Amino acid sequence: MNKLSCFSLTNEGPHGHIAHLVLNRPEAMNTMHPTFWRELHEVLTEIHKAGTARALVISSTGKHFSAGMDLQTFGSAIAMDDSSAEGRSAVYDLLTDMQHTFTLLEALRIPVIAAIHGGCIGGAVDMVTACCMRYASADAFFCIQEINIGMVADVGTLQRLPKLLPMALVKELAYTGRRLGADKALAHGLVNAVLPTHEACVAEALKAAQEIASKPPVAIWGTKQVLHYTRDHSTEDSLRHMGWLQGAIWSNANVREAISAMQQKREANFAPLPALKGFREFG
Repeated sequence: MNKLSCFSLTNEGPHGHIAHLVLNRPEAMNTMHPTFWRELHEVLTEIHKAGTARALVISSTGKHFSAGMDLQTFGSAIAMDDSSAEGRSAVYDLLTDMQHTFTLLEALRIPVIAAIHGGCIGGAVDMVTACCMRYASADAFFCIQEINIGMVADVGTLQRLPKLLPMALVKELAYTGRRLGADKALAHGLVNAVLPTHEACVAEALKAAQEIASKPPVAIWGTKQVLHYTRDHSTEDSLRHMGWLQGAIWSNANVREAISAMQQKREANFAPLPALKGFREFG
């Protein structure tokens, strides 16, 4: 992987099964400019294809988790042409591309855990709502900043947040641009826990990732598939989907190994997910 300018990426845990991606532009409050989007897309694609990581933790540096989109970019580097129907149609394609990058977090074969401190603003809310779990430090807050600068949040917040918070609260945040503090976020289930410091928050996220990494990777993959399908479908359809998926991935060997490891009080040994290779890469 090429050297990254917006992130640092390490492997954590006793066996290196946890990928830890850290936003690393604190001097710019970890704002999201074109390089951010390009590097994040590349990193997530590589993690997805490699199959070596069993969980991904995303944390940050500096005062804020992320202040969201780099507004200077939209004033210069990215031309948003609203002077014609043709120009406005291109906005759709630009947004679709950006949305896809955060959707990769949902589509990743492994769970994604966000460790959030300070401000999680604008585009950063788009990003963390696509994660499986969220831990926050006591100073964390969430803000749908887009309404404060005269636009509609457009990279996932308005689609995912209503599935995580009560609709009335989402509307309040989206219409007013008010901040949602860590304690209230916990009370409404947006975050899994609130920790006293940034360091404690990251440690808790890595602890959860380590627990996940100790389970059979294919069972974690299947669980993520089922939960996301269930979120968007009826109970009847979801039960049918569950039967198909369980029949596809059931492993007597994994069940025996899990039970044996518990009885013998040892670490279980499970097969990793296979590396993926795109069709265009064959031949």
